[in-house]
Amino acid sequence: MTRYAEVIGDPIAHSKSPIIHKFWLEALGIEGDYRRTHVLGDDLAAYFARAKDDADWRGCNVTIPHKLAVMELVGDPGGVRNTIGAMNTVIRGEDGALIGTNTDAGGFFSPIAGLELEGRHAVVVGAGGGARAVLFALSRVGIGRVTILNRNVLKAAALLSSFGMKGDALPIGAPLPAADLLVNASPLGMDGQPPLDLDLDPLPEHAVVYDIVYAPLETRLLAQARDRELDTVDGLEMLVGQAALAFELFFGAEPPRDRDEELRALLTA
Repeated sequence: MTRYAEVIGDPIAHSKSPIIHKFWLEALGIEGDYRRTHVLGDDLAAYFARAKDDADWRGCNVTIPHKLAVMELVGDPGGVRNTIGAMNTVIRGEDGALIGTNTDAGGFFSPIAGLELEGRHAVVVGAGGGARAVLFALSRVGIGRVTILNRNVLKAAALLSSFGMKGDALPIGAPLPAADLLVNASPLGMDGQPPLDLDLDPLPEHAVVYDIVYAPLETRLLAQARDRELDTVDGLEMLVGQAALAFELFFGAEPPRDRDEELRALLTA
């Protein structure tokens, strides 16, 4: 049999992860596969029970809406539950036990690692698993203040408190502050979801707008930012970054990041 990994979620048809991992497997000449599997919330426990008994299963990436629920079903030797508070990757440990971790935080931060964010102000849209990874990364670089926009303001306030961060929790649609970084860490703007409608005028000329949504790649938010001639980061940057960290965990090899341009062309074809 062929060892394999996969991505699970609900919905899952939009996921580009199989393209990424299969590209790297072929480039490195590794015999393996990466699949897309639709898993409903009620079936999550049964999925991991089956995976544990499948010796060829190397792990999975976890996407919406399972990044919080999965924490109750797998081991957590790295303390992800008490730090980031969300898991997006599960692997098989050497003893066969299932172990959860998070590669979203590293994938998110990689394309903005050159920015000077210490003491600056960031706005994050959303308060789910993606937002947790974003806040974890920002907390590690000393962001000064965070404003979270979310439908449930109390949930956003609790999230700020859990990371010990200074800032505000506001409803989506509230006027933006003059922040240095704006991150959409919600599904808003994704295919099949309502659009994210924000007035970007309060953002200064040096602000960076980052949308973790990648389907579609050119979201309304990014189009608005480019109209303002603001620097932007699209969702493929984070997707490929987190996938690279997961690939090494799944297959024990570092992906060929020197071929990122070729991979990006394949993803946007």
